[in-house]
Amino acid sequence: MLRRWRATDAPELGPILEANHAHLAPWIPARVATPAEPGVLTKRLETYAAAFDDGREWRYALFTTESCLIGEVSLFPRAQWGRVPFDSADHIEIGYWLRADVTGQGFATEAARAAIDLALSLPGMSRVTIHCDERNAPSAALPRRLGFGHVATIEEPSGRLQIWQVTHP
Repeated sequence: MLRRWRATDAPELGPILEANHAHLAPWIPARVATPAEPGVLTKRLETYAAAFDDGREWRYALFTTESCLIGEVSLFPRAQWGRVPFDSADHIEIGYWLRADVTGQGFATEAARAAIDLALSLPGMSRVTIHCDERNAPSAALPRRLGFGHVATIEEPSGRLQIWQVTHP
């Protein structure tokens, strides 16, 4: 199940970030992966909600069918020069992360597939990209599984970033 983050998710998110920081920190921004006290996490989730409402990014909490929080899938409006408000975007970037103990079970693939369907249904969006560090082989396997093509590898201060893309059929 996907649903937008709520400030009330902070108590459940905190222990997940604490337990998974080493697993997540190499691959996702520190402002997302870093564990924090509940009050700080509440503010972080409120920031996500404001960005969601403003059309700057759409972050969804990912739950199992048992309503257990296991990660996130996000949609980021983009243009050639980077992330932009939706009304300036020509495509959508998808991001995702999972708790270490649930990787390899298809959750990220299922969530990304739903995010792709949503992204390609948005007006003016004819392509979706996924950006991932080339050292993160499990993450790069996901776009391959979903029919994305590798279109570029760029040098970033943190390493080499692969760009994967799929277009609207």
